[in-house]
Amino acid sequence: MLLNTAPDFSPLAMVRHADSLVQAVMLLLALASLATWSVLFAKAWELRRQARELGAARRALLEVGTLGEARTAEGLGGALPVALLGAAASEFRLSSGDAVATGLTERVAMRLARIELAWSRQARRGIGVLATIGATAPFVGLFGTVWGIMNSFVGIARANATSLAVVAPGIAEALLATAFGLAAAIPAVVIYNHFTRSLASLRGISGDLVVGVQILVSRDMERMQGGVA
Repeated sequence: MLLNTAPDFSPLAMVRHADSLVQAVMLLLALASLATWSVLFAKAWELRRQARELGAARRALLEVGTLGEARTAEGLGGALPVALLGAAASEFRLSSGDAVATGLTERVAMRLARIELAWSRQARRGIGVLATIGATAPFVGLFGTVWGIMNSFVGIARANATSLAVVAPGIAEALLATAFGLAAAIPAVVIYNHFTRSLASLRGISGDLVVGVQILVSRDMERMQGGVA
């Protein structure tokens, strides 16, 4: 007695039976999805740490009155606050020979702006890949789908059969590539937008730090001018 077994249309079976090029596309999209989630966990931890450091530094700057106090104050040990204070102190020292310190605030502002820009570029590192995945993954999946459907039609022509039972497996396997593309692209876009908002918030805090350091420089300059006078 012959038993009719229904074909296996589970996702794993369809991946296993798909054309080799379609399998390569699915593998590429799976790796892209893995990269997305890796960036999520790594970058989320990094941005949370930076948010804590910058928030503590902003609060600490409100409690100090001079650059010297700031460089030894608690809560100002993050990479960006240390770099900003170090640059301001260095420029202040190099300009201390001028009785009026002409242009000191402008020079400090330029140095701090470059440091903040470099920090911003560093903070964005790794996020660009999310935009690339979100923009290209659907099209990569569509390429795999088109290739798979094309092979299905070639198989139909060779078999000289047009029944749905002949067409459906190949088309289902091809459409799975589109599903892989969407599964990779949608989280990448959502995570990218989340990180963009988080970075905008951090840029606001870093801007507050730059202004705080400039205020300290202005105070120290006024004290220096008063001493000279």
